[in-house]
Amino acid sequence: MNGPLEWTGAIGAIIAAALIAGDFGRRITGWGFVLFSVVSVAWIVSGLTAKDGMPIAVQNGILLLINLYGVWQFLLSPKKKREIERADELAEEAKEEVEAGKA
Repeated sequence: MNGPLEWTGAIGAIIAAALIAGDFGRRITGWGFVLFSVVSVAWIVSGLTAKDGMPIAVQNGILLLINLYGVWQFLLSPKKKREIERADELAEEAKEEVEAGKA
C-alpha cells in the first residue's frame, strides 16, 4: 500500500482535514467534505485491491457515507444553502464592525 492511489488518498485526507479544521466558512468546509468523499473512494479501491485491505475498505465505506452527509449538509441542502448565505452576510458585517472598531 505505497502506490500513487494511497499517496493521493493520504495527501487528500490531510488537505480535506485542513479545510474543515481551518474554519474558513461553510462553503470551504463543504468542499472539504467533497475532497474527503473522493479520498474515501480512493481508499476503498486501494483496500479492495490490496491483500488484507478489507478493513481500510470497510472503514472508508462508512466514512464515505458520513462524508456524503457532510456534502449534503454544507453544500446541497436548500435550507442549509439559505443558512450559509445568511451566515456569510452576518460574518462579513461582523468583520467590518470589528475592523472599524465598533465591536
